Amino acid sequence: MNTVVMQEERRAVDPRVVLGIVAVAVLLSSLDLFIVNVALPRIAQDFSGARIAGLSWVLNAYSIVFAALLVPAGRLGDRNGNKTAFLTGLSVFVLGSALCAVAWNTGALVAFRVLQAAGAALLTPSSLGLLLAATPAERRATAVRLWVAFGGLGAALGPVIGGLLVELHWRWVFLVNVPLGIIALALGARLLPRPNGTGGSMPDGVGALMLIGSVASLILAVVKGEDWGWGSPGVVGAFAATVVFAAMFVVSSRRHHSPVIDQGLLRVPNFALMLGNSLLFNIAFAGMLLSAVLWMQNVWGWSALQTGLGIAPGPLIVPLVAVSAGRLIARIGVGPVLALGGVAFAAGIVWWAQAITLQPDYPAGLLGGMLVTGLGVGLTMPTSVAAGTAGLPPQQFATGSAVLSMARQLGMAVGVAVLVAVLGTPAGAQATLDAFQHGWYVIAGASVAAGVLGLAARLPKAASVSG
Repeated sequence: MNTVVMQEERRAVDPRVVLGIVAVAVLLSSLDLFIVNVALPRIAQDFSGARIAGLSWVLNAYSIVFAALLVPAGRLGDRNGNKTAFLTGLSVFVLGSALCAVAWNTGALVAFRVLQAAGAALLTPSSLGLLLAATPAERRATAVRLWVAFGGLGAALGPVIGGLLVELHWRWVFLVNVPLGIIALALGARLLPRPNGTGGSMPDGVGALMLIGSVASLILAVVKGEDWGWGSPGVVGAFAATVVFAAMFVVSSRRHHSPVIDQGLLRVPNFALMLGNSLLFNIAFAGMLLSAVLWMQNVWGWSALQTGLGIAPGPLIVPLVAVSAGRLIARIGVGPVLALGGVAFAAGIVWWAQAITLQPDYPAGLLGGMLVTGLGVGLTMPTSVAAGTAGLPPQQFATGSAVLSMARQLGMAVGVAVLVAVLGTPAGAQATLDAFQHGWYVIAGASVAAGVLGLAARLPKAASVSG
């Protein structure tokens, strides 16, 4: 990308305006990964005869398609210009949301969720690409931390907002995206910068298909492993397909002059490290979120809205920690901050394992651990993305961020599967408490491992991630 053009774009557009527009879209797409969970029982009532097992594809289809399309979408955004990719993705997402709101049966709802996910995958990496292109290098880390914080906030507040909207009608879970998305589209078309794309030939189409197949089959195997059985033909076949698709992707990428993922990305300072950190930490994050929901609803008997409100304090402190973490990074470095975040998150989970009882006691049990895990999320997630993207060349902003986002989605899918496998089907109250404690210790271990890996991160200049 031409440096003069980038500088002109920065002078013409306030990065805060860009952040405000893209944050709305990222928040909406992130919410939709989690907000629909609480609506499934109401949807089943409306679609008479619909089984929850079938409706689970309303969730699974979104997760699979979103994760599978992220990297090809990021590559296209870098090639064709991230403004075009962002506005197209947001348009598709809004259209999918409107169609979901008028879906007449389970099949239609699943199909429209796939459309939603395709739009979310297109807008997510291009939104960060736009933000990085519009922000001076010395302020990018702060912008990235805020971008990540909005996504994390959407993920964690999904049950709260979902619970409120379901009280009106489950269709509002989807319909609420439409006016907010249209506003973001109108502002984006007028105010967002238009950084030049890299142009050139189309990226490797065969490689893109192989990557999509590999990620989709892996997510499918992980999310359905418990339902179908880990040794079932479906799950074993999905894992086998993952290996075959991945091998074909590697072969195609080596032969093509314009691969979907440039191998040079792995040589960018800290990029490979942050892939591992993001994968491990999101295993812990997804396990934490699901375990809290299951405990409050299934053991304490709380409603979906009560559960959402119980989760809220943790994510509410994430943006505050994310912004203030820059000063800490400047003092002690990015690696120690990532290690501190992993340990803090683990401490919050261990708090639950030690303090939570079968009788509802939110202040003494869940609340303290939720706040400490929120501290860990605020220190880790934004810092990891900022460190991973700090060394990216401008022409790979969207692709690089898409690869990191894909690792995040894979980690979340694995985290849910691991927790479900560890919990099993305990019989009796004490057995349930023992199973959850075991699960919490496993989650804490994944978080500590993420922190240990993050400790190795070293950037030439602390300011490059301290913003």
